[in-house]
Amino acid sequence: MLRVTTASLSTSCQRMRLLLPPYASASTAPPPNRRVENQQTVASLYELSVDIRKVRKFKAWVLSEGSAYVSETADLLRNMGADPPAVARILETHPEAVLCRPEDVAAQRDLWVSVCPNRRELMSIIEKFPASFFTLTNHSNQRANILYLQSLHLSNRIIGKLMASAPHSFSRPVERNKEVIHTLRETYLDLGGDEDNVRVWLQKLLSQNPSILLRPAEGWRDSLAFLREQGFTTEELLSLVSSLRASIAELQPEAMRHALAYIEGVLACSKDELKETMIRCPAILHYSLPSLVGRFQGLMDVGVSMEQVKETPNVLELTTQIALYRIHKLASYGYDVRSGSLDVIIGTKKDFEMSYVKLHLRQQRPLFNPVAPLRSAED
Repeated sequence: MLRVTTASLSTSCQRMRLLLPPYASASTAPPPNRRVENQQTVASLYELSVDIRKVRKFKAWVLSEGSAYVSETADLLRNMGADPPAVARILETHPEAVLCRPEDVAAQRDLWVSVCPNRRELMSIIEKFPASFFTLTNHSNQRANILYLQSLHLSNRIIGKLMASAPHSFSRPVERNKEVIHTLRETYLDLGGDEDNVRVWLQKLLSQNPSILLRPAEGWRDSLAFLREQGFTTEELLSLVSSLRASIAELQPEAMRHALAYIEGVLACSKDELKETMIRCPAILHYSLPSLVGRFQGLMDVGVSMEQVKETPNVLELTTQIALYRIHKLASYGYDVRSGSLDVIIGTKKDFEMSYVKLHLRQQRPLFNPVAPLRSAED
């Protein structure tokens, strides 16, 4: 009788344990290396269908904070148009949001609404970039930067993208962003750009690389000075700047000098040919000397000639691993890049797959024999 009773109690305990919510624990004592969780925060998140296990795994410290505004944050998100699943997803991805004071979040909401008044679009941005929305530092700087960019007649869509993708560029003093924008504007005009197209050019740069405002203005000047020394015309420089976008500010003249000297030597090309290679493949200015050496060596190891690289310099944009994978995949279907063009392996993954499918279908398609007797489908 005692055994039966003990077994029944054990089964009942197991069932009760399964029915407990995730925030409940069989023991109230936390592990030695973990801070005590705020049970009210945990329970409030659980009621919102937030995955507590996920929060514990990635942001456990949030659950241990003494003050949290879970219900207030959820109410604000709902008032902005978020449905319950969206609220749960946002708080799972960025649980630190519940530590922000409601008045600060409300002020942030007003800032973002001034750029994106459409509630559905705004909630879509917040769900994708919750950390950016809940970056509540330097409201005065954020507002000043928004007003400055709007004064340039940049579209609110571009400004909203900048706020979402590069929030730190809005938290810093507006004077620093003004300096960068001024440098970009002067660069465009100095290279022969049209005054009427400055705004369009700026919008294109900012949309392609939202972190452009975080690049120091000095970087732009140093990189341009080096490229001018290579003999580029203003038109060619403008093409390079437009292709490299904000990353030109990250280039180091000394590193570029070593990379270009290596390419000039290994391809045995003239200064004019080297310029043409840079115009056709501006990305080579990014790569360090060891990276370029590795990519060249990988291509040489499978029999690609220097002349082929000179004809298709964009192949250097591919990592050695990707280039060799594509070469071997084509070889398995009878295409030998050593005797053909490298154009079939360059480009994005989608570009390569299209080239690969065309070659594959061409190989499978039977040759038409003009003297063979015609047969109907019924034969």
